[in-house]
Formats: sequence, structure tokens, C-alpha cells
Amino acid sequence: MKHSTIPQTRRGHRGGPARRIGRTLALVLPVVLVLSGTLAVTRVNWTGSPSSSVLAASDVSVAEVSSKAVSHAPQDVLRDRLMSELQEKDPGVVLTHLQQAVNGHPSLARHCSSIARALGKAAVRIYGAPRAQSYARPVCDTAFASGVLAAHS
Repeated sequence: MKHSTIPQTRRGHRGGPARRIGRTLALVLPVVLVLSGTLAVTRVNWTGSPSSSVLAASDVSVAEVSSKAVSHAPQDVLRDRLMSELQEKDPGVVLTHLQQAVNGHPSLARHCSSIARALGKAAVRIYGAPRAQSYARPVCDTAFASGVLAAHS
């Protein structure tokens, strides 16, 4: 029986330092990537509104409390006020107030059509389609009339 002069490696030998580093990276790297991805997603402004402040996931409870204290956007306040007014006054008066509000605050002009459409839909619920349509006029590019039509069809 001949014996080899080449030394045999032990079974179960774990390898050198490069192999240990590779195994460590294989275990640690996925965890690091998942955590960094999760943190990145929580730091993105998903609201769509341009804001310089960034909301972290841990700040959600603070945001919920502060959102109750903060007033609504001007267009929301105007829409709510005009919807309430529509319960008491005819759509002609409400449309006049909408036009006056937009003339007084030009920043509301881009919301005028959506507010007028909402008023048109509400007017159909209150007055019915034929009567609501009789109040239509070219406020905000005839959006009131399109709201009446949308609610009627």
C-alpha cells in the first residue's frame, strides 16, 4: 500500500478568511439592504404635496395629532362653505360667491372647476336635474353644468 505525499485536508474545514468574510456578507448584506430600503420608503413624501418637511414612519402619531389642529386647505374650506350655503340659497347665489372667491384669491382658480362640479352634483340632489341645470352659467369653464350632467346621467 502506497501513501500519498500530498497532505489531505480535513473534512469540515471551513476555509480561509475570504470564505468567512463571504459568508458573513451573505448573512448581513440582505438584512442591511432590507433595512435601508424600508427606511428609504418611510422617508419619501407620498402625499404628492410639495413639502420640504419629510415625515418618518415613527412620526405618524405626531402627524395625526397635528393634522387635527391644522386647518384644511383654502380650497377645501371654500368648497365646504359653499356646499353648506347651497343648502340655504339657490345655486345662482352660490356660484356668484364662488366667482367672487376666485377673483379675490387667484390661487383658488385651479380648484374652481372641481368645486363647481361638486356644487353641480349637489344641486341635482337638492333641486333635481332640470332646475339645477337652469342655474348653470360659465363660472369656471361651465364646470357646474358638467357636474349637473355627471350627477344626472
